[in-house]
Amino acid sequence: MSTYDEHRAAWVAREQLAERMIPHIGALYRDRGVVTSLHGHRLINLSVTGIIEAHERVAQLGHAAVPLEDTLRVLEGLRAVAPGPASIDVARIIADQREDDDLEARLRVELAGVLDGDANRGEGVDVVLYGFGRIGRLLARILIGHGTAGRGLRLRAIVVRSGGANDLMKRASLLLRDSVHGRFAGTVDIDEDAKQIIANGTRIQVIHADDPAAIDYTAYGIRDAIVVDNTGRWRDEAGLSQHLRSTGVRRVLLTAPGKSPLKNIVHGINHDTITDDDRILSAASCTTNAITPVLAAIDEAYGIVRGHVETVHSFTNDQNLIDNFHKGDRRGRSAVLNMVITETGAAKAVAKALPQLEGKLTGSAIRVPTPDVSLAVLHLTLQRPATKEQANDFLRRASLHSKLRQQIDYVESPEIVSTDFVGSHRAGIVDGLATIAEGDTLILYVWYDNEFGYSMQVVRVLEAMSGTHPTVVPTRREVTLEG
Repeated sequence: MSTYDEHRAAWVAREQLAERMIPHIGALYRDRGVVTSLHGHRLINLSVTGIIEAHERVAQLGHAAVPLEDTLRVLEGLRAVAPGPASIDVARIIADQREDDDLEARLRVELAGVLDGDANRGEGVDVVLYGFGRIGRLLARILIGHGTAGRGLRLRAIVVRSGGANDLMKRASLLLRDSVHGRFAGTVDIDEDAKQIIANGTRIQVIHADDPAAIDYTAYGIRDAIVVDNTGRWRDEAGLSQHLRSTGVRRVLLTAPGKSPLKNIVHGINHDTITDDDRILSAASCTTNAITPVLAAIDEAYGIVRGHVETVHSFTNDQNLIDNFHKGDRRGRSAVLNMVITETGAAKAVAKALPQLEGKLTGSAIRVPTPDVSLAVLHLTLQRPATKEQANDFLRRASLHSKLRQQIDYVESPEIVSTDFVGSHRAGIVDGLATIAEGDTLILYVWYDNEFGYSMQVVRVLEAMSGTHPTVVPTRREVTLEG
């Protein structure tokens, strides 16, 4: 057999393995509410080639290779033990397994906390998106993708100002097509009479309104909803409390830094401080979400004396395409032609989630002519000295095993660039090859998809607010410098 024929036969064999996975992945999600992933890269709704690509991507990002045969075997085992709603990292189960293990017996031990879980978790929690811009539309995509037989979070409506003729069609088109994140995975249609967008079977009511306090959501069958304000128009308690005066609203979440006394929540760091009495919360900023988990890990391991955060940030809709008047300094100059030095509140905002870093961090930002994916450079002075190898190994293990593994990712590649992180589910990705360590000085480079990665964090906060965040298994380990 020629080399060509050998490679072709190997590829066909991989396709066959991936084809056999699809019914298991779908049934686990549809019937049991189980989300399967490889180190956080979801397997749900992927094509045959998508599943193969997900396995290759895991290896490209520095994780151990995951054989397709092993993934199929674990998926078959999961079907056999029938867990309740959970987020299950198949790659972790494979990595932790020993050759002499009885897989089904081991799964029953690993998944003991979710084996008796009820696959039918009621009607779910209604979510309303107030605003439908970059973050709003990505939140819609994620929430639609998470909709499993009405469980968990249910996207019920979006609220926007009327855009005039063809408003509904244009909103639907922007959901369907995205210049950065690609085409929506599924179908998008409209019901002009009902003023609804229909995406993958989810009917989303489009409500035109200018006053957040004057909407009767119950008229659309929406009750006890969480309103996600992604307009950025109001950032204080007084402004955001207007939503609570609308009928059918129970809570509000802001997708921007909130002003005191609002809690700024970074999932993985301080989401456990959310109480039923918190009617209004903030999901902080994309940069705060990207750097806070990494800073928390480093502070726990080494202790942070002080530091400076420099963000190299993609341009946003707040800037001008061409030179024109802008109330902000420098932001009036063309975003697509210039690097623009500007301010960031992310360094100070970290202390709202990590009080021990109050007054220890400074920050600045440079806006650059890219549409998405940003880079934070953390220049830290430590209490204990670090080496590059030690710090990288610690952060790599934290990305795989710690309580922050949904927030931190780790990569070592001499070829990787910003566009490789478009669509990342993690809040921030440490670039290990760029790490610099000398004595008590540590410099880390953290990539982040400031749109999609942040939106995933927002959804995690929503799940924490609503009590619908799935149990993450296998159980997280305590990660220390020693191992």
